[in-house]
Amino acid sequence: MSGGGAPAPARFSLNQETVRQWSLPELVAGCTAAGVGAVGLWRDPVRRFGVRETANLVAGAGLRVSTLCRGGFFTASDPAGRALALGENRRAVEEAAELGADTLVLVSGGLPAGDRDLPGARRRIVEILGELAPWAGAHGVRLGIEPLHPMFASDRCVVSTLGQALDIAEQFPADQVGVVADSYHLWWDERLPAELLRAGRGGRIASVQVADWVTPLPEGVLLGRGQLGDGSVDLRAFRELADTAGYHGPVEVELFHPGLWARDGTEVLREVIERYREHVD
Repeated sequence: MSGGGAPAPARFSLNQETVRQWSLPELVAGCTAAGVGAVGLWRDPVRRFGVRETANLVAGAGLRVSTLCRGGFFTASDPAGRALALGENRRAVEEAAELGADTLVLVSGGLPAGDRDLPGARRRIVEILGELAPWAGAHGVRLGIEPLHPMFASDRCVVSTLGQALDIAEQFPADQVGVVADSYHLWWDERLPAELLRAGRGGRIASVQVADWVTPLPEGVLLGRGQLGDGSVDLRAFRELADTAGYHGPVEVELFHPGLWARDGTEVLREVIERYREHVD
């Protein structure tokens, strides 16, 4: 498998879902051929392949795991649901530690069925993090709270802005809980520059991810994260804001799009790297 062209930029990281059509060995081989130095992994395919086997495969290729996605879904209001979430997230922390992942990305969870209490749901996130954050710290893993666009507040994530994510994260040590800044979810927020600076001052930026916002939105909104440069986001300005705030780690390209998954993975990766150079680097 040949990546072709110049090696990927030094800070470029490829999120596994961008090339979902690839198996883990294909992902590692493709990234190695293209000179990619870091990957963001997802728990389901990692578990299917084997956590230890994945760790050995990635480390053997000299790749860094920039993030593991995902933990979270903390907003259940019943004790059994909350205990289940805590147990699952402890396992996610252990997996991240075995993979050598810098960050476990958290999608915090939406409102339980019939619930309209957003502040209450956010309080439950803090309560579970009170138990999970020390566990993560003991395993050398940082939890990264990812705010999602407000359209996902009801069913996926009641944390919608970087400011809300920081309000939660700042209740815990910075080496245990940080935030994930994703252009797809945050590009619209006029408070973004100030909140990124706030996050940087506190050493809270755990990960930066990029995707474009393309309209009209597809029927399955989650699968509409646009190819870099195809939409409305000033991706270079977003990356520069994070740089100014003091973040100099991997910039992870995370695209969920059936059109990309239907294509040859090597071709997709080559195009993504070219777009990254043109619009992000």
